[in-house]
Amino acid sequence: MIDGPYFVLTVLGALGTGVMAGVFCAFSALVVKGLDSLPPAQGAAAMNAINRAAMTPAFMIVFVGAAVLCAVLAVVTFVLWPANGTVQLLVGSGLYLAGAFGVTAVANVPRNDTLLRLDPESPEAGAYWRTYVSEWTIWNHVRAVTAAGASVSYVLALT
Repeated sequence: MIDGPYFVLTVLGALGTGVMAGVFCAFSALVVKGLDSLPPAQGAAAMNAINRAAMTPAFMIVFVGAAVLCAVLAVVTFVLWPANGTVQLLVGSGLYLAGAFGVTAVANVPRNDTLLRLDPESPEAGAYWRTYVSEWTIWNHVRAVTAAGASVSYVLALT
């Protein structure tokens, strides 16, 4: 069984990735569906406001902090190569770093930036909104599933 500071890092990794899985799931299941039920100009304006609010320290500490923990856990696992939980720790780190953090950088943020550049009242924004909701939500599902998988992997490493 994992013990000492390594145990604490793994528990924090499980918690951080689990919290992010919940955030991503809530967005897919509730927030974006609610915004999509609004007229496109209102939905786009509200999503822009949410995306700006996401840049606050409270959210970024959990989102980036989970990524840092995953990276640290991956490095420590490679260095120490523990007798138990090695595969689960590496899988958990890979899932979050590639599937949640990486997908955010290459799929969700570019779509957010495009939406932010458009005037929500413009015809272009209205046309883009439907595409945005569909594509953004698909990638957000990927983030939710991979963050949840990372959390489960970390929990399995503890057993």
